[in-house]
Amino acid sequence: MKIRITCAATVFIASLVLYACTLGPTVTLVDSGELIVAARSLGVAHPPGFPLYVLLAHLATLVPIGNIAVRVNCASALFAALASSVVTLVVIEAMITARFPGLVKQVRKKSDRRKKGRRTAASVTQLQNESARHSPRVLAVSCLACLTAGLLLAFSRTLWGYATITEVYTLNTLLILVVFLLMFRWRRELIEGRAVKQDPEGPARVFPGDRPLYAAAFVFGLALGVHHVTVGLMLPALAALVIATEGIGFFKSRRLFFAALFAFAGLFLVYAYLPFAASRSPIMNWGDPRTLERLWWHVTGRQYQVFLSFSLNTMASQLSDFIKLAAREFGMWWMPAGPLLAIAGLVSLFRQDKAMFWFLLLVIAADLVYCLGYEIAEDKDAYYLPVFIAMAIAAGVGAQWFIHKVMSMRPASRVAGYVATAVVLLAPIGALASNFSYDNRSRYFIAQDYVDNILSTVEPGGMLLTRDWQVYSPMLYFREIEHRRDDTVIIDVNQLRRSWYFDYLGRTYPGTIEQARDKVDAFLEDLRQWERDPNLYERDVTLNQRINSRFYEMILAFVTNHVRGAPVYVTLDIAANREGPDSELTKALAASYQLIPQGLVFQVTPDRGFLQPANPQLLIRGLTDGTIQFEDEDVVKVKVLPVYVTMLYNRGRYLAANGRHEQAIESFKQALALQPSFSAPQQAINESLSAIRKGAINKPQ
Repeated sequence: MKIRITCAATVFIASLVLYACTLGPTVTLVDSGELIVAARSLGVAHPPGFPLYVLLAHLATLVPIGNIAVRVNCASALFAALASSVVTLVVIEAMITARFPGLVKQVRKKSDRRKKGRRTAASVTQLQNESARHSPRVLAVSCLACLTAGLLLAFSRTLWGYATITEVYTLNTLLILVVFLLMFRWRRELIEGRAVKQDPEGPARVFPGDRPLYAAAFVFGLALGVHHVTVGLMLPALAALVIATEGIGFFKSRRLFFAALFAFAGLFLVYAYLPFAASRSPIMNWGDPRTLERLWWHVTGRQYQVFLSFSLNTMASQLSDFIKLAAREFGMWWMPAGPLLAIAGLVSLFRQDKAMFWFLLLVIAADLVYCLGYEIAEDKDAYYLPVFIAMAIAAGVGAQWFIHKVMSMRPASRVAGYVATAVVLLAPIGALASNFSYDNRSRYFIAQDYVDNILSTVEPGGMLLTRDWQVYSPMLYFREIEHRRDDTVIIDVNQLRRSWYFDYLGRTYPGTIEQARDKVDAFLEDLRQWERDPNLYERDVTLNQRINSRFYEMILAFVTNHVRGAPVYVTLDIAANREGPDSELTKALAASYQLIPQGLVFQVTPDRGFLQPANPQLLIRGLTDGTIQFEDEDVVKVKVLPVYVTMLYNRGRYLAANGRHEQAIESFKQALALQPSFSAPQQAINESLSAIRKGAINKPQ
């Protein structure tokens, strides 16, 4: 027991220190801002609501350290460190159970020798304990294998990345691993009990019962209150483990009923929070799940089901993405120590404990089947965490197998043991070295700078319309938590398609809603009907056209009413949206107004003359200076950096079109400095230089 605690504590402390040193100092992109607002206000987050996470994160916001974002980031770090330490305990359970067939054989041989009068150990447990006490090498190898698994997961690209920011996935990983640990312990105790029962001199008690099973069921129910999709995908593997341990008869017994009861109790305990929170009308009340119907919509993630597609093209694309993710998860692709150890561990388990082998394989298979059919956006790597968990567990078993294999070679030597140890330690060390520059977010101010850069050109009283979640989510945090720029009206056009959002807008910007009350009410009439029966609008062309028409009329009313007294701005995703969703809105704005690039946004103005565009000093900490590395598919490279580059380029084009070529060239150079591979600014520079030369030639002497 001491060795288990020591290994787990070592991994916990090492990973927690690392996460603390690389922790994000403020809000980040994607869902971070929205989740912090939901946690701080005890509200309802986006589907499925993550009630357990919101409750625990709220407790973190009460700890008096740093800003609110740092407090919730610290909670993520704590969950990830605990998850990494639990992996060590899971691997120990797996290794102990895998050794039982050999121990049973020793018991039987011992029974035969007993008949000849020899004195032997009394039971399998005593055999195991004596073996551990008298073999320091066994203890050392087991400890090293567990440490390898724990540190490998701790230093993995995905878990480490989410350990330094606000997200639900580290808590989800922790709870999944606790379920695994309890199930493995339940299985080990049952197998040990049966082995002891074969020994007439063994203890009378065969096994302690199903308490670990029921505890696992309860934690499973709680885990469904974090990220129920990935947790639910563990059911096939858990069912297979139960069948391998107790047979198919378990599913006909009362034990299944009691396990289901405990799981439902955990599930009910956390999800009862959602309608209670919604009834309080908190700041963040996504989906307003105060009725059973709306609660069901929210918990089942109804609005995201459109992203599921099991077409061959989708699955092939997702498989390609997964291979890239897996290749770099535990280190560089050219040093695949982690994946090789995982393969070795699976082979070893197949030979020693097929139930454990099939368990891990089903975890991987179930997760892959779902993820390959899900067109995941920014956080696709998080959905593969169960696969990476299974790989880390298998790698721990593989590390034990590899060291034993090397040390059992003849002639055996200490040097061989040291070499094997060094090779095994390459896995976590390689992961640490290769992932540090990607997961070190100690100087991550990209979301904060993005918001500040945008708002620096939005005048007091101005309205900003956006469809960009990377803009809106961190803005929610700065407005609602840090109370910055609450003199502006900021509207997410995408959320206008959800009736709950109008409650938020009505409380936050009552004047905006009241001025367009007739348009808002007309659209809400259709919207609420669409929410109840979206298929009706898909079948009826007239209804579909009507709801879209009312949607755009409402937004244009917001703009028309506001622009009379204060500036209106839109982000690039609206201004440049000529063919995608909501392109009709873009065309309507362009027909009635001039869109002038002002910093990172466009100002919507009825004035058709030239207006000098703003030239703010952009904060770009970590964006391109190399302090943080980003993969090509990272949201920073895909959605944030292109906005900076494109808006600088648009500013230059606007200036050049109005004869301000010197200023235009400066903007083009700024765009080129951020993204040298973007050829359009260089071409535009040449055109402006040519225009300047032509103007000089034609200028009267």
